Amino acid sequence: RAVVASYLQNLDDVQLEEIPFDATGATDVDQLAIRLNDQSMCVVVGYPNFFGVIEDLAPIRTACTNAGAQLITVTTEAVALGLLKPPGDFGADIAVGEGQSLGVPMSLGGPAFGFLACQQKFVRNIPGRLVGETVDTDGRRGFVLTLATREQHIRREKATSNICTSQTLCVLGATVFMSLLGKSGLRRLAEINVLRAQEALRQLREVAEIEPVFSGPCFNEFVMGARDVERLFSKCAANKIVPGIALKKYYPELPDGLLVCVTEMNEGEEIERFVAVLTE
Repeated sequence: RAVVASYLQNLDDVQLEEIPFDATGATDVDQLAIRLNDQSMCVVVGYPNFFGVIEDLAPIRTACTNAGAQLITVTTEAVALGLLKPPGDFGADIAVGEGQSLGVPMSLGGPAFGFLACQQKFVRNIPGRLVGETVDTDGRRGFVLTLATREQHIRREKATSNICTSQTLCVLGATVFMSLLGKSGLRRLAEINVLRAQEALRQLREVAEIEPVFSGPCFNEFVMGARDVERLFSKCAANKIVPGIALKKYYPELPDGLLVCVTEMNEGEEIERFVAVLTE
């Protein structure tokens, strides 16, 4: 949210409006429908969202259509798309996301790579290159650069971007990662994320008597209510555990909220140890 606000702060003709969340942790669609009008440009929604909740994009798509606004989805956990219904199936105009979880090391915050997809009618507005598959004169499979709308050497002053970055190595690593997993493997990886997150949530409720803040379905993140966040962080630090993100700084209305993430990298023993520390 802060990054988007920073980018838009000097655009006098663009107004950023934040839609509240409901009891499930998802976008309050009723409030969204009320605030949308014929001046609305787009609706940007996390899929899953910041709280880890899986948004129902269907009513959001309907609200956008009624107001003539575009729907843009943002997926920070790419593995989730191995299990969730694709944004395009809901009629999303643009889908973007972060590809780090597709086999790219954390590396203290980077580098990683992003991905972007859009409806056909927006293809020529993409700030990048499109590579198409074809065959050569001998019928052999090959790839060619079919569209390059941003490049200065081609478009000159009409280029859509004059900033060039290379994420090739990270994308190559992710391509190998996904190739080794295959379609069923990627889905299985996503299922493991869900199962381990649900197991952590179950133990937190039954053993540590800590309840989730929201009732909506989640992927591999969830918000739990911590009775004393500072004390919890101190206990976890003493045991060399990173418990999650305290939400008070970002959402003052959630002073006891703690965002917890459990992925395929967290074994059952780690989950049990985390829960045990919270019950001390």
